[in-house]
Amino acid sequence: MTAHPPSLRSRLLAECLGTALLVTFGCGAVMVDGLREGALGLLGIAITWASLVAILVYTFGHVSGTQINPAVTLALWSTGRLPSREVAPHLIAQILGASAGSALTIWLLGRDAGVAMTMLSVDPIRGFVVEFLASFLVMATVFGAGVDERTPRGFAALAVGLTVGLCVLVAGPLTGASMNPARSFGPALLAGDWTNHWVYWVAPIAGMRAAAFVLPRLGVTSTKTAEDA
Repeated sequence: MTAHPPSLRSRLLAECLGTALLVTFGCGAVMVDGLREGALGLLGIAITWASLVAILVYTFGHVSGTQINPAVTLALWSTGRLPSREVAPHLIAQILGASAGSALTIWLLGRDAGVAMTMLSVDPIRGFVVEFLASFLVMATVFGAGVDERTPRGFAALAVGLTVGLCVLVAGPLTGASMNPARSFGPALLAGDWTNHWVYWVAPIAGMRAAAFVLPRLGVTSTKTAEDA
């Protein structure tokens, strides 16, 4: 008996819940680290994000693909792996999830913990390049480990999670290592602070769409598109 693919409603709910959990636990770790005077440290925060992403991919991957990131959604759309009519609903679900997750962390931990905003410690141009490169690497891993059908199944979640953790270690002190417009949007909305916020939209989208353009031309891709599904 052939299983029916998940409905759009189910996929959107998975995206909303997945993004909410991403922000709640990921940003929550940053806030707890601040409250406990660096108890987790950069390495602990990186491990948290790596584990969290891997867990969410394993949990929701078979439902929605665990995009949980507007930049990933737009990169997949640009290669024909997501129908145009589904792009806006996915983005809305992710933004709502991120906003809810950020509100929950503030309710749980209080504003004394901050809101885990992504902030630049370098100038905006360098910050853009850092976010672009980190986002490119994440999307390259998505293509190589998750999209390409020649890759052994079951390792995509681990590969993407490890890549996110690596990027947090390297880019975290410079930009907060967002690589995800929704992750930056939720805390910025709750804080009402949009300083350099454009970096966290333009750089991840540009970086991931660049990876979506380059990787297939290197032979790292699957031939399956939304039209084939």
